[in-house]
Amino acid sequence: MTVTGTGQPVNAAQAPTRHPLDPVTEAEFTVGREVMARAGLVRESTRFAYVGLEEPAKQHVLSGPGGTGCERRLRAFLIDLATGRSSDVVVSLDKGEVVSRRDIDCTKEGQLPILEEDFERIDQAVHNDAAWRAAMEKRGLTDMSKIRTCPLTAGSHVFPGEEGRRMVRVLAFVQEDEADLAWAHPVDGVVAYVDIIEGRVLQLVDDVNLAVPVQSGNYDDEKVSGPPRTTLRPIEISQPEGSSLRVDGHRVDWDRWTLRVGFDAREGLVLYQVCYQDGSRQRPIIYRASVPEMVVPYGDPSPTRFFQAYFDSGEFLLGRYANSLELGCDCLGEITYLDATVTDDYGRPRTIANAICLHEEDFGILWKHTDIFNHSAQTRRQRRLVVSFFCTVGNYDYGFYWYFYLDGTIELEIKLTGVIFTSAYPGPGYRYATEVAPGLGGPYHQHLFSARLDMMVDGVPNAVEEVDVEAPPLGPDNPYGNALVRSVTRLKREGEGRRLAAPAKGRFWQVLSTERANSLGQPAAYALVPQVAPTLLADPSSAIYGRAGFATHHLSVTAYDPAQRYSAGDFVNQHPGGGGLPSYVSGDRAIDGTDIVLWHTFGPTHIPRPEDWPVMPVERCGFSLKPMGFFDRNPALDVAPPARHCHEGSP
Repeated sequence: MTVTGTGQPVNAAQAPTRHPLDPVTEAEFTVGREVMARAGLVRESTRFAYVGLEEPAKQHVLSGPGGTGCERRLRAFLIDLATGRSSDVVVSLDKGEVVSRRDIDCTKEGQLPILEEDFERIDQAVHNDAAWRAAMEKRGLTDMSKIRTCPLTAGSHVFPGEEGRRMVRVLAFVQEDEADLAWAHPVDGVVAYVDIIEGRVLQLVDDVNLAVPVQSGNYDDEKVSGPPRTTLRPIEISQPEGSSLRVDGHRVDWDRWTLRVGFDAREGLVLYQVCYQDGSRQRPIIYRASVPEMVVPYGDPSPTRFFQAYFDSGEFLLGRYANSLELGCDCLGEITYLDATVTDDYGRPRTIANAICLHEEDFGILWKHTDIFNHSAQTRRQRRLVVSFFCTVGNYDYGFYWYFYLDGTIELEIKLTGVIFTSAYPGPGYRYATEVAPGLGGPYHQHLFSARLDMMVDGVPNAVEEVDVEAPPLGPDNPYGNALVRSVTRLKREGEGRRLAAPAKGRFWQVLSTERANSLGQPAAYALVPQVAPTLLADPSSAIYGRAGFATHHLSVTAYDPAQRYSAGDFVNQHPGGGGLPSYVSGDRAIDGTDIVLWHTFGPTHIPRPEDWPVMPVERCGFSLKPMGFFDRNPALDVAPPARHCHEGSP
């Protein structure tokens, strides 16, 4: 269902014939489950760790009008809770049959994502463990009903007895009452290692007895936040003639832009077939864009926290935790919403209402000039299309915002907010955390996102060039020392395509068509402009470095392969390392003038501040894709002047 800002549903009967890249519907999820059940793959103990669209290969989608003729398939990860046996299944919805099924070697390939049902099983196992209860009582915590367990993925540390087990490591927090913010009261120095399948604690590490912080963090309590300020007057966003946005099924048209909006339980928001209408030509730029993985490695090496590193997509399925957005709170203005459909642990469809927000917004000056010779004074205002969703994974909330501008620029901005993961603060001089409240620590950590950009700049054959800005040495070519030149390096094979940003050189990467040029003879191109921040800071010998190989470079370029969809590999949870991008580039395939995919790592290294507590103001990160010779001149010259004259009403 699509809902406008006025709350009026669009009649589903008006939806066009389904496109092969459209999200899976409730009916399709139901059919897929029935097919697997008929094939004997669904028992009472079977759970569905993931179900999503098995997308047809790009060449099949592009071969016919509207991608007609592509088979609709689902991919499902199944786990038997009685045995831990896991399988990877592909189902044809058109044929009503299982296309393939294979068992997963969890020791070598990794475990399936955490189930929602796992949290209850883990909580029971921990609360029933005598050693854990004794550790709580040693800390003066006798009311076990107030202790909240926090299951965290185990990583891959090859401790004796853990091989092949489906595990988590569990920390704890105290919640005094239903309204209390449990993150304010970490029970530090103790961690339980839990076998999820067996439902028992394998090992308890009780390292140090630290005081549980007691100060309240209830940010929605006026005793903590203070009374609401009264100095701000209302701001109203209105479009008297309605939105310029047009939505037809999952196709979105806005100004010169056309794209398709998809959604996946693992990746969240997915954009397809992003094109710009340039005169009579609809010019492709991106075939598929998503953020298939993110990793949050923590930097506290204590015996009860060293393992903390979460892959929120591959381990927890962040799309599954998308918020239902509210008009006037999450989105402001003339809004169009799209629902998202995912599945529960039993493979049954569940629809998240208003999961995706689409709207346009003013964004200041587009271009402006007051000329000293001809006295022309012209201003045009920038506007952008916003496609976004928000999800909550544990303590953090993440907003993913794709922006499309009138001048052909594309941006991705991720907004990080929520509550920082806390620890007890041992005392002054502790090197691995900031004291954010009395006795409460905010451990240092990173948020490293991986964007997958299946580029298609003016067609499938593309190439990548690394561009640095350099000052030549003083000499005959630079007699006055003021020269600036571009240094361009063509990336020809995957081994050359793993790159680091270089802020001192103003480095960017341009994706260019090897078939089309502009009127000046320059190749049509788009530039990936990074926001430079550190890549993964963990030691190369560490377990997390091996598992998060995608995060060790700002850029990787690979030859297109429809099976290579996830930055850290298909099965991330407890994977021993080397999966995903490091394995993708090992073949050193050609990437010059062929079908290529860009993988871009970005995100903040977070040194928490007291100002980040008890709820964190939004932190932003992202990147830009800017036309670089894609157009012959400024493509926004024809934007109309503001509806009201700029000087009207001025004193």
